[in-house]
Amino acid sequence: MLKESQVKRILNSVDFLFDEQLKFTQELVKYPSLRGQEHTAQDFLFNAMSERGFSMDRWKIDVEDIQHHEGFGPVTVSYENAFNVVGTYRPSQSKGRSLILNGHIDVVPTGPAEMWSRSPWDPEIIDGWMYGRGAADMKAGLVANLAAYDAVRASGLLPQAPIYFQSVVEEECTGNGALSALLRGYQADAVIIPEPEENMLVRANVGVLWFKVRVTGKPSHTREMDQGFNAIDAAYASIHALRKLEEQWNSQKNDHPYFEDLEHPINFNVGKINGGDWPSTVPPWCEFDIRAAIYPGISTDQAKKEIKETLKSAVREDPRMGGVPPTITYTGFNAEGYVLKEGSDAEMTLRECHQTAFKSELQTFTTPGYLDARVFTIYGDMPTLVYGPKSHDIHGFDERVDIESVRLVTKTIALFIANWCGVEEAHLSKENDNR
Repeated sequence: MLKESQVKRILNSVDFLFDEQLKFTQELVKYPSLRGQEHTAQDFLFNAMSERGFSMDRWKIDVEDIQHHEGFGPVTVSYENAFNVVGTYRPSQSKGRSLILNGHIDVVPTGPAEMWSRSPWDPEIIDGWMYGRGAADMKAGLVANLAAYDAVRASGLLPQAPIYFQSVVEEECTGNGALSALLRGYQADAVIIPEPEENMLVRANVGVLWFKVRVTGKPSHTREMDQGFNAIDAAYASIHALRKLEEQWNSQKNDHPYFEDLEHPINFNVGKINGGDWPSTVPPWCEFDIRAAIYPGISTDQAKKEIKETLKSAVREDPRMGGVPPTITYTGFNAEGYVLKEGSDAEMTLRECHQTAFKSELQTFTTPGYLDARVFTIYGDMPTLVYGPKSHDIHGFDERVDIESVRLVTKTIALFIANWCGVEEAHLSKENDNR
């Protein structure tokens, strides 16, 4: 247990360093770390971790190294710039419990920049919110991990167990970055991922599948439309059939613990659609991309089977399908959902630290979104705490993160480091340095 004086020193250190933390976060947001462009932001973090004296590991994800794993998501883009970065703090003698502090550097596309109130890469702080693509999801959390460590050190304390600071790619599309880190051998007694979760702890979240559906038609001149077959109409029929499956899965929510109270836990999102060659030609092809959620405990193979059967049935029942089965190609997430077991030592420690920082009880909730925690929970058997600051409009226009929430979450993580890993007064340590 920490002494009261140590707790106060840690909390005061977060406050003292907070302006610096915000400036660092703003610098990181300026890097447009979209898929395939993450390497410059990763270089920035690599240098920041190196300056702290961590042992550094940076590697390009090799698909051949991970594609055999059941949690691997199919890849449709080049991984030429898909680098993970891990900085490791090691005490001279390990006496406490080890910790992974994980976050993802990749961000989603901005959409039309003119629909933002300012540039997505201009992270101004306005009325207590930091704006910018990735400010909330999740660069503020990535920086909070480092800032929490800095606060512990600035308070004159040395963590007494290994800490692995992970910045991974591909969280927004496959989860392969976290999977690569796991398969590289990174293990710990607990994991914290400070995603933007409204100052709460995620109890459960859905799995996710990404897939492309392609339907074919028969082209003809529009003056003879009845001689052709409209692939775009067939695509809409396919989407209609998948909506029925979505409705069916949502009707089963009472069979899945922690999802009973969600109004619509299973979401099928038609994220992209494209088709046809010419306005005056009956379109010979159309394809659309779907993001589909699945409950924890449902295997991806089972879900894929139901998706395939749904579209096969639609071919038989809906004349708009033209009697031709569409092709389904899986293009990204192949992720099962997870449930965080209640009552672990890690959760109890987080609850105590949150109570100290926020002066309120830690709340939990279930999210219908994807989280990399499934990698550590399902395949690494590590208690993984997804807990982070308040946000607004992530994946939307004018994404932003609440500044005071970031401060308090940083305090919680700093206290967690000290309590979980154990600490020693620096002036009593034989170490001349922290590494």
